Amino acid sequence: MSESCLSGPNCARLALAAIRLFNGSAALLAPHLLTERLGVKPSDNQAIIYVFRMFGIRTILIGLELLVTDGDALARSVRRGILIHATDTTAAALAGLSGQLPPRAGVTTTLISATNTMLAIAACRGVQRSARESIPRS
Repeated sequence: MSESCLSGPNCARLALAAIRLFNGSAALLAPHLLTERLGVKPSDNQAIIYVFRMFGIRTILIGLELLVTDGDALARSVRRGILIHATDTTAAALAGLSGQLPPRAGVTTTLISATNTMLAIAACRGVQRSARESIPRS
């Protein structure tokens, strides 16, 4: 039975994969653009470009995992995603609260990461539901 992304258990997983691939590609290929949107000038701290590129490749790889794995590997990936995004949310909130990011950027990055955390939780539930539904009943 084929379900659309809007109603199927894979919707959150596919949405999270798309977000990860977009954000990861932007961080890897256009880190200057992202740093400026955060209110951080690369001229003040050039290491930020390096950090964004590391974030970018990590994010691309974990996004691809959601698209190309299945079974136990997919289940591990979505569970790991919850920890990754919850950690990102905490880091963003702490950076905003401590003044390491401008207030608006702190709120924005925290909200984006929190959304990703919620999608990761929903993706995990969707994968678990799909696994239950694929078990033949006698």
